[in-house]
Amino acid sequence: MRRLVLMLGIALGFPTLALFGGQPAGEHFARRSLSERVVAYQIESRLDVVNRMIEGREVLSYRNLTGQPLDQFPFHLYLNAFQPKSTLIRELRRDRPLFQWEERYRGSIEVESLEVAGAGELVGQARFIQPDDGNPDDRTVLQVRLPRPVAPGATVQFKIAFRARLPEILMRTGYKRDFFMGAQWFPKVGVWWQGAWNCHQFHWTTEFFADFGTYDVRLTLPENYVVASSGEETGSTRNKDGTKTVSYHADDIHDFAWAAAPDFQVVEDAWKGSAGVVKIRLLMSPDHLHQAQRYLHALKGTMELFDRWYGPYPYNRITVVDPPHGAAGAGGMEYPTLITAGTRRWTPAGQRFPELVVEHEFGHQYWYGMVASNEFEDAWLDEGIDNYTDAKIFDQLYGRPHSLLDLWGLTADAAGLLRRNYLSWPDTDPLSRSAFQYMHGAAYGAATYGKTASALLTLEGFLGEEVMRRALRTYFHRYRFTHPTEEDFLKTVEEVAGQDLRWFFDQAVYGTQVLDYAIEDIRSDRLDWFEKRLARERKGETEYRSIVLVRRRGDFVFPVEVEVKFDNGKKVRERWDGRDRWVRYTYTEKARIVSAEVDPEHRVWLDRDFYNNSRTVEASPGASRKLAAYWLFVWQFVAQMLAWLA
Repeated sequence: MRRLVLMLGIALGFPTLALFGGQPAGEHFARRSLSERVVAYQIESRLDVVNRMIEGREVLSYRNLTGQPLDQFPFHLYLNAFQPKSTLIRELRRDRPLFQWEERYRGSIEVESLEVAGAGELVGQARFIQPDDGNPDDRTVLQVRLPRPVAPGATVQFKIAFRARLPEILMRTGYKRDFFMGAQWFPKVGVWWQGAWNCHQFHWTTEFFADFGTYDVRLTLPENYVVASSGEETGSTRNKDGTKTVSYHADDIHDFAWAAAPDFQVVEDAWKGSAGVVKIRLLMSPDHLHQAQRYLHALKGTMELFDRWYGPYPYNRITVVDPPHGAAGAGGMEYPTLITAGTRRWTPAGQRFPELVVEHEFGHQYWYGMVASNEFEDAWLDEGIDNYTDAKIFDQLYGRPHSLLDLWGLTADAAGLLRRNYLSWPDTDPLSRSAFQYMHGAAYGAATYGKTASALLTLEGFLGEEVMRRALRTYFHRYRFTHPTEEDFLKTVEEVAGQDLRWFFDQAVYGTQVLDYAIEDIRSDRLDWFEKRLARERKGETEYRSIVLVRRRGDFVFPVEVEVKFDNGKKVRERWDGRDRWVRYTYTEKARIVSAEVDPEHRVWLDRDFYNNSRTVEASPGASRKLAAYWLFVWQFVAQMLAWLA
């Protein structure tokens, strides 16, 4: 039956190579490129909006640049993760015991035919593999063995027919009423990386990794649907059956996604950067249309700062999709030249979560889209660096300490939010751990998002803002359109800083040490305390011996400054390397000590407890009021976050 449906699809207009200009595979790689194009995808697809199915034919040309013959090829079939026994759902249920499986979440992708020129039909010889956990019920990686190996430098062409069933949106992809998000919807070959195939199963905490190349995609769907996609629309044809076929082309990207709905409202704009004019296209849900300008302001401001600080955006367009109510699972995601946003029908101007989503997802165009690190194994290189730049961009656009929240007397900034995220699980896993191997999803988020941002902000405090900015700019320019490793990033930072930073990286990246410095004690004692009859104290004349005891309560060793204040206005700055567990400073002054503070410039964002960083001789009632106000803010802030996510 399915093969019959496929044949009918071909008769109704599914493509042959002639529809793509009849170009031999080599011509896709010969055009002027920004990347080393390993793959070329030609996809013809038809969306059945009633049955929520996609019938597709794919011609994949793979260029063997590995330097060795290849006779095995693994393919991602991500949609098979949306099944109750898959690894993704097992892990989701493990982390969220209240999650209940429903049939509406079921998705699948079936390879109905897989042919290789000169080798014939191979689908019967393909087998599912589970390289990460051995779960026999996980069918997200399909491996194919060729009868003859592909020689180094040669190109192999796969012709694949597939049938995809879209789930109701649980995460990232699927449908909600008449809204469709086409993400990870076609068979995608793995990456030859570090001398082996890298093609992980689809996990609850992992995203995606693929090679750069070209995409020619044709999508047939009802003619009343408005479509957004990666790449550039190259044509649209109305069909006699009430559908239309829209064609797209993209160069030098490593994934292709699209979204469609009949009621999208299109808002168009443009921004000019150092690489030229970039067309901006917003597809807004009708009940969110009044927030389009908020999205645009955040997007253009972000593009300007990324261009100025890190490097040019080389594509000629960026598309933003605003998912409708109930489709939040598709929001807040990044795909090459296309991002999905997220808001509610009513979001006050001082609550800048819609702006943060757009800013964050555009940042992924750099750290995920162009630098293209391995998000399965080095997730922090994308998510973490992106969160660090979130804090920097948001401070610049909206100002601290109210860059993220400035509402009802409550304020918050992005850096503070990320640090609180880190503190929820500060010591379970190193950043260098593969995303699917963390203790659980919350620990993954705390480390990958919160800890990375806090660590880079702390390193910035040590090296200086300009050095960190140059380091990220150098990293971006050096490794864009490649697949760098975490060592590539760390060595780049050391090179730009001009110093060995392994003492920091061994703790912050490869270790789980927690940083916590505290003022344990401060006191002043008169030098003549032993006299039987003490003279009356005279300010500026009576001498005191004062001590400040500073303790390293955590295992993370980091140099810190300590500021000591006296009642005559004198301030003393000490610099402690932190290697010992404690240090005592002693002063003889004609003044009493008033206070002492570790990290007076507030540069050490990794510090676990800011409240023990300072101490005063006399208790201040304002401190308790401040603490009470802080916790009130935290709970109100959490309530607002939960309401927004809902």
